[in-house]
Amino acid sequence: MEVTYRCFELDPTMEKDINANIYEALAKKYGMSIDQAKASTQNMVQMAKEAGLDYQMDTLILTNTFDAHRLTMFAKTKGLMNEMTERILHAYFTESKHIGNHETLAELAVEVGLEREAVENMLASDEMTDAVRADQRTGQQYGITGVPFYLINKKYALTGAQPTEAFVQALKKVIAEDEITVLNSDTGMICDDDGCEIPKK
Repeated sequence: MEVTYRCFELDPTMEKDINANIYEALAKKYGMSIDQAKASTQNMVQMAKEAGLDYQMDTLILTNTFDAHRLTMFAKTKGLMNEMTERILHAYFTESKHIGNHETLAELAVEVGLEREAVENMLASDEMTDAVRADQRTGQQYGITGVPFYLINKKYALTGAQPTEAFVQALKKVIAEDEITVLNSDTGMICDDDGCEIPKK
């Protein structure tokens, strides 16, 4: 199974530098109290913990992620998209790094094997903008409105944080449907690289 990351912005209008924390932002967006926002976020933190991830939401730095997406698409051209994406996610959720900052992004890129100068030049330009926008348009075509969103074989979708069993069941379904069903008997002539033969009855 091959996993491919796609670009999707929850809030394209978000500024690079934001004074509000995640709880304040969620409370404002969904019309809830700070305590309700914290409780809702804690559910995600617990699920992450069960998966071996350490989410530090109290110190998470909100920012516009468009440049981070551009960096992942640049890394894709070098065969390092998965590594770059995982590094950015860890920096954001666990290390509380400012992933809207170009210097921070360049440092993370170097850690996964990209050349600093090439990354800095890319970030200073509008390179990879079209690639990110193309992914976002694809997401709109699929009707995606939130993350995480998992699309398997362009047919089955799983939305939100799901337990491992949900993925196992989805993959089993895909595998079962991909199996070849032989509609005829095996009495016909069979050919391979060694020639042809008629099966014995």
